[in-house]
Amino acid sequence: MEQDLPSSMLVADVFYIIQIFIRFRTAYVAPTSRVFGRGELVIDPKKIALRYLRRGFCIDFIVALPLAQILIWVIIPSVKGSAINNTRNVLLFIIIFQFVPKLFLVIPLTTQVGEAIGFVIETAWLNAAYNLLLFSLSSHVFGASWYLLSIERQEACWKSTCDQESPSCQYDYFDCSWLGDTGRNYWFQSSNITNLCTPSTSAYPFGIYGDAVNNNVTNAPFINKYLYCFWWGLRNLSTMGQNLSPTTYIGEINFTILVGSLGVVLFVSLIGNMQRYLLSSTIRLEEWRIKRSDTEKWMHHRQLPEVLRLSVKKYDQYNWVATRGVDEEALLSSLPLELQRDIKRHLCLDLVRRVPLFEHMDERMLDAICERLRPALCTEGTFLVREGDPVHVMLFVIRGYLNSYIKDGDGIGFSNSSLIGPGNFCGEELLTWTLETYPSIILPSSICTVKAVAEVEGFALRAEDLKLVVSLFRKKHCKQLRHNFRFHSHHWRTWAACFIQAAWRGYKERKAAAETKGNKNLETAEVEPSLPGSGSAMFQAIMEASHKSGLNLSFRTVSDDGDPLQKPAEPDFFLDDNELNQ
Repeated sequence: MEQDLPSSMLVADVFYIIQIFIRFRTAYVAPTSRVFGRGELVIDPKKIALRYLRRGFCIDFIVALPLAQILIWVIIPSVKGSAINNTRNVLLFIIIFQFVPKLFLVIPLTTQVGEAIGFVIETAWLNAAYNLLLFSLSSHVFGASWYLLSIERQEACWKSTCDQESPSCQYDYFDCSWLGDTGRNYWFQSSNITNLCTPSTSAYPFGIYGDAVNNNVTNAPFINKYLYCFWWGLRNLSTMGQNLSPTTYIGEINFTILVGSLGVVLFVSLIGNMQRYLLSSTIRLEEWRIKRSDTEKWMHHRQLPEVLRLSVKKYDQYNWVATRGVDEEALLSSLPLELQRDIKRHLCLDLVRRVPLFEHMDERMLDAICERLRPALCTEGTFLVREGDPVHVMLFVIRGYLNSYIKDGDGIGFSNSSLIGPGNFCGEELLTWTLETYPSIILPSSICTVKAVAEVEGFALRAEDLKLVVSLFRKKHCKQLRHNFRFHSHHWRTWAACFIQAAWRGYKERKAAAETKGNKNLETAEVEPSLPGSGSAMFQAIMEASHKSGLNLSFRTVSDDGDPLQKPAEPDFFLDDNELNQ
């Protein structure tokens, strides 16, 4: 005990010494500069040192002094006789004298931690851990005080018994240096002090210190002694002193009142802070539940069918799972513009680069696209757009799959279906529309139906945003961009498949007719792959040849108008500056 306690106190004092050196180097904000803005930071070492010497240095210096260690290691071993009692009282005074400034240092430290790293304290578990640390520190202090007061109470019992056995008993006999004294040994053998000074005899009121005597805490090893005293402080602080039964001693009553009062304060603070931060972490869930309840009432009031109700519930639940109630748009809009760009670039740049249509664009154009992308969610079975409906957005898929298909309304002719997965996009009609020389104010119609076959998460680019982006990169035209647009466009792929299918059918039918009629000029009737003109001219030549030969090579799309599938509009990548400014 004589070695372990000073050593542990010395370790704590080292940290206070380190704090003194740090505060001599810690800059501060000049009070006179706080009128406007955040104030001016003073970094001059001399000014910092003078300010610290005037404010706070004395308390830190008193706390860091190893007075208790000097008293235990140097003074007490050299003192003998009755002076040891006074020395022990001085030790207790020094410990209390240094503990009070430490307590005053802990209180502002709590406020400074909250101001400096308040965003960390907002985490529920970390805030609870911080409050538990204060609770444990208080338990340690009260446990140590209870141990010292237990020794004082046991010594008071010895002195009371010694007074009854006077003059054969002297107070000096309680000192270890008198163990070999003959008079002490004679008195101890004839005395009943060991039986009288126990809580079980009721000869002396031990009160709340009886456990220390009954469990022989004073003679236990240091680690056992420390843990038992810590447990005593923790138990009585958490129960607010309800287990304590003090005697009529004023000091004991005051100590019990202090334990109960501080236990109430710490317990209420701990529970209150934990509840507050735990509620703050679940507040979004409660808001979502309230919103869902309001939605249920509204759907019931409007008498929506069960199918629509299930769809609404499904979307709300998927939206909660995907976002956890965080409004990303509101969160980003509250940040500086440059930071918004960086976040959007981090989230969307890789996704945009996966789109082959944009892979040859420069970084500036890609940034312009990323800035205008908006998060979008779709549940399974949702129709993003139906054939013939206006197209409002281009959707870039991050997770999930979409089914894009063209129906054959008559049950005859051509039908097409494709799966749009992560890294792909839909709504290319909007891009073709914005690339027109003079785009119409009417949004383009979808040539296909797009349906979510699983939960889909992605980013949407609205028509007005796409117009702005197109106005930036129209002059960055190149043949590779046009080729990429045709190759990855579902509309162009559908038209190309129909064109090849029509040409192949015409070829097969003419070949069969030639073989039947014995026509030896089959080669002149075949469509030459090197026919001059565009693909539409080749398609028209095939159709004219089919009409001349009396064959029906027409095919229909989803619409029932009976018109052949038309070649998609050619996007205008070559708009000059004069037309662009008009």
